Amino acid sequence: MSKVVDTATDTLARKDKSGDVISGGHLVAKALKNEGVDTIFTLCGGHIIDIYDGCIDEGIRIVDVRHEQTAAHAADGYARQTGKLGCVVTTAGPGCTNAVTGVATAFRSESPILHIGGQSSLSQHKMGSLQDLPHVDMMTPITKFASGVFSTERVADMVSMAARECFNGAYGPSYLEIPRDVLDREIPVDTAIIPTPGTYRSSVRSIGDPADIEKLADILIDAKRPAVLFGQQVWASQGHEDAIGFVRALDIPAYMNGASRGMLPQGDPHHFDRTRGDAFKNADVILIVGTPFDFRMGYGKRISKDATLIQIDQSYATVGKNRDISLGLVGDPGAILAAVEQAASGRTDSGARSERQSWMQELRAIEATKLERLMPMFTNDQSPIHPYRLAYEINEFLDDNTIYIGDGGDIVTISAQAVRPRNPGQWMDPGALGSLGVGTGFSMAAKLAHPDKEVVCLYGDGSFGMTSFDMETSQRFGAPYLAVVGNNSHMNQIRYGQVAKYGAERGNVGNKLGDIPFSKFGEMIGGYGEEVHEAKDIQPALQRAREAIAKTGKCAVVNVWVDPDEYAPGTKAQTMYK
Repeated sequence: MSKVVDTATDTLARKDKSGDVISGGHLVAKALKNEGVDTIFTLCGGHIIDIYDGCIDEGIRIVDVRHEQTAAHAADGYARQTGKLGCVVTTAGPGCTNAVTGVATAFRSESPILHIGGQSSLSQHKMGSLQDLPHVDMMTPITKFASGVFSTERVADMVSMAARECFNGAYGPSYLEIPRDVLDREIPVDTAIIPTPGTYRSSVRSIGDPADIEKLADILIDAKRPAVLFGQQVWASQGHEDAIGFVRALDIPAYMNGASRGMLPQGDPHHFDRTRGDAFKNADVILIVGTPFDFRMGYGKRISKDATLIQIDQSYATVGKNRDISLGLVGDPGAILAAVEQAASGRTDSGARSERQSWMQELRAIEATKLERLMPMFTNDQSPIHPYRLAYEINEFLDDNTIYIGDGGDIVTISAQAVRPRNPGQWMDPGALGSLGVGTGFSMAAKLAHPDKEVVCLYGDGSFGMTSFDMETSQRFGAPYLAVVGNNSHMNQIRYGQVAKYGAERGNVGNKLGDIPFSKFGEMIGGYGEEVHEAKDIQPALQRAREAIAKTGKCAVVNVWVDPDEYAPGTKAQTMYK
């Protein structure tokens, strides 16, 4: 029997890796290293193994998961936690399609990740090869840049190009499809295009038009009742320190959403979180920084038409979308805020300061009243456990070093009423796409990025069932975390709408889940597990789980049985669909 030789991969005899030839997979790894990538998240496949070989030589950590959705979410989470490029590597066909949800989540959340996918050899193009799909066509609508790579010489160049697009304007994902023969082929090193780090990218810290900086400074100096909302972009662009300096220098009450939660500590005089609607109804100047007028903002309709409305965003396309504005600035959020602070420096008089102090005192009083109204639910002793009580106990459990992650529908919406991260970057949630299943990848990434921090993920039982097997992966790579499951045996956010629309007799159709004691899962993977049925037992169980993680280096699952007939206010109002 004659031996079949793949001429594309065996054309050049393999030389010592320090020699004068290099493969496409090794060029991928070199380019990733040049982009600051130190970890890739992946699930193995024959199309991509040469990338692994290159990553070993470049010292890039390879985290292999059990499902590509988790890998994509982990790359997203790693980008959110580090501020650097996240990277997911998948094989062709189902490897790519399994990652689509994670890439789409990053797209809607403006998270910079590079998805590198395999493809069959160019020599087999259109022949019906194993796992062949039109990946680039599929990925184009959910990425900022998507392309195939058609020569080994261009591999590193294309990685650099795709990575650059991830940070062009508002951040987001890119996709590269690299055929197997392009990856495996070896070429002389001096024929490869390998861009030198620091030589092919401009600064993204633009302030836009300086005249608009002065306009905004003038508006804010004259404002009597200003308010500002900081969104995802402020943290993602690492502009939080500038944002903090801005609100303190100008005495402006600040609200945070997305990853910017925790940017100001509880007790800070400029930190507000329960009165955004009140502020947006009565403020004379409202500044929206780094978040779109999407469904979470009522498409801008919840903001007073009488207010002067300013929007700052990394993307020109977002400014003024869905809602007319008074002034728009496009650029880096932190750089713009720092420039405005400087332009306004020394120009606010004592009278204006006094008016703003009265405005913040008014908002603070409303905050206290709203918290007082919530406390009966936060401290409710009912059985089954009230989900607000679970959220409250988790908030009491967190410390200054805890990263909190929410993965679910109604349970995460409820947790936003109670959980207050202690520092910037310590809140992660599904974002605008509303993806369930993000928690495992996010938790793994957060712990790998910050091994000295504690990671706590609150899952709904529906979302826990989607990706939880990769808790074992996280544990295997030395990244144990605490999973708390708010278990009501339903996909409850949807159930409420069904009950309200069709009646109780049809309310459980398509959303009723089994009564699963998920603590057994923690034990099954060699970690800790505990069931909680009474509210008074939540805090002790969380403490025992924390101690078990510290002692064993294994994950823990605390399964808390919550009342399926309690819902978040937004769920009752069905505001997510309005």
